[in-house]
Amino acid sequence: MKLEHSYAIDLQWTGNRGTGTSGYKDYGRDHVVSTEGKHSIEGSADRVFFGDRDRWNPEELLLAALSQCHMLSYLAEAAGAGVVVVGYTDAATGTMVQTGDGGGHFTEVTLRPRVTVADPAQAELAASLHAPASRKCFIAASVNFPVHHAPELLTLA
Repeated sequence: MKLEHSYAIDLQWTGNRGTGTSGYKDYGRDHVVSTEGKHSIEGSADRVFFGDRDRWNPEELLLAALSQCHMLSYLAEAAGAGVVVVGYTDAATGTMVQTGDGGGHFTEVTLRPRVTVADPAQAELAASLHAPASRKCFIAASVNFPVHHAPELLTLA
């Protein structure tokens, strides 16, 4: 089993309005993220940083990556434990703080997975699987801020 994996993307800035970066407000933040064989992602900066609100920004993509990673880890834990998950949604939020030098960083993220399991008798076991899923999430293990979990468990019946 290979224990090291490599990933590659291509990024193309598409925001040159004819004068390049001649001034901070003179260029667009639009860009395209792509990789072979997949749909491209149209990105920009957050609107507060002169970006296009109709495009994904890096902060949203980081939040999405954390949410996706936890879901995938959780579903694997559930399958391994014999818990039948029949529904999963998340309403994740994150907080980023700007610093005086123009930079910034995330201070925390809260995932709010809403999991529906088929068997009400497995509710307690299903709820307990968030902790090991969190430990096994590659993205959460790679960030330097807390990723909190506020799960909600639903059952059929």
